Amino acid sequence: MHTPASKVSGYVVLMIVQIVFLVLFWLFVRYDKSALPARLDNEDAGSANEHVSKYPQFQDIQVMIFIGFGFLMTFLRKYGYSATGYTLFLAALVVQWAVLMKGFLHMEGGKISLSLESIIDADIAAAVPLISMGALLGRTTPIQLLCMSIIEVALFAANEYLALNILSICDCGGSITVHAFGAYFGLAVAMMLRPSSDQNEAGKHEGPNYTSDIFAMIGTTFLWVYWPSFNSVLAAGNGGERAILNTFLSLAAATVTSFVVSALVSHENKLDMVHVQNSTLAGGVAVGTVCNLLLGAHGAVLIGIIAGTVSVLGYRYLTPWLTSNLRLHDTCGVHNLHGMPALISAIASAIYASLVTMDNYQSELQDIFPAMVGNNGTTTKIMGGLGRNASSQAGYQLFGIALTLIIAIGGGILTGAALKYASFRNLQKDEQHQDEQYWEVPALEPKEE
Repeated sequence: MHTPASKVSGYVVLMIVQIVFLVLFWLFVRYDKSALPARLDNEDAGSANEHVSKYPQFQDIQVMIFIGFGFLMTFLRKYGYSATGYTLFLAALVVQWAVLMKGFLHMEGGKISLSLESIIDADIAAAVPLISMGALLGRTTPIQLLCMSIIEVALFAANEYLALNILSICDCGGSITVHAFGAYFGLAVAMMLRPSSDQNEAGKHEGPNYTSDIFAMIGTTFLWVYWPSFNSVLAAGNGGERAILNTFLSLAAATVTSFVVSALVSHENKLDMVHVQNSTLAGGVAVGTVCNLLLGAHGAVLIGIIAGTVSVLGYRYLTPWLTSNLRLHDTCGVHNLHGMPALISAIASAIYASLVTMDNYQSELQDIFPAMVGNNGTTTKIMGGLGRNASSQAGYQLFGIALTLIIAIGGGILTGAALKYASFRNLQKDEQHQDEQYWEVPALEPKEE
């Protein structure tokens, strides 16, 4: 059991981290010109208005991160406080850390520029450790979550910079850099923290009840409704509207498919609430990387159908196999909701990138595939650098997901080893998946006779 002294020392560490963030913000972060008072000649008014116009989508992403992710993880019957509370805590911590880490990679004059767009970027980054937390839900302490998040966001920022700025891949909705990274980092940590072979059975609190499943559906609903904003907020030009349309259609197709496949593969052909809570969202992940491309309505629907099918089959067959054979306990099934759909999205991005032409995308090519535009504004056959051809860009898309998997899995293994073998205390089997370890929980009311 944890002693009060050990718990207090853990929270002291958390406060020290927050104070370190305070110092770093004071030294390095300054308002972007869009957040400063307008000059008398009003030259910067247009830039400021452009940032403010994204505020509704910023609100949508806030709802996804703080409500959607939090309530989706309340399916564990005795872990509701932790699921919602740690989501709030981690997201608030990571948003600050992501502003700093991503800002350090784009500094101008030794300072980090703070704008609404940088906060949106940081909000999206908060999804990364929350996805990883889903793989470990109920089996880590707050201090372990803190350390994992600090390391993970640093690696995420570096990987995203390599993928988007060096390799110049297309990843509008973050399926490669956000969903794949978070899923496989979390799975790698879970692999390192897996139980011994004699304790591989499910914990006594590792499961839902009727009420907790209903609360989890609240998270599903919020995520489903606001996912188009998550995928489209960073899209440029008319690509933003395409991202909304493609995401909605893919979500709709994945939802219908998930219901059908769930009934076909579940016991007695009844619907499985796990599939409804999670696989219905797989279409939003699978279309993320390509959401701003010219998929056509049929393309978005096809991606949704594939994602819903793969996700349900993953929950039904792959997750139990990983648990029984590899002792890999993926509590929320992030491999099925985020991991495999992200791989589908990466493959789709390579296919659609190979079909890109200047005639199709016109002036938007510069925003979507900047490395395919030569110095004279036209596509060329030059390999590497500016002026890639379509097949070369497709190769870079696949290289981007490969690099992401290497960094995520490698970083997750090292982080998991640190959490397991360093001075961190690991929860015992009978302490997992319950709030009582770290929360004041009301006593159960006596039943009326």
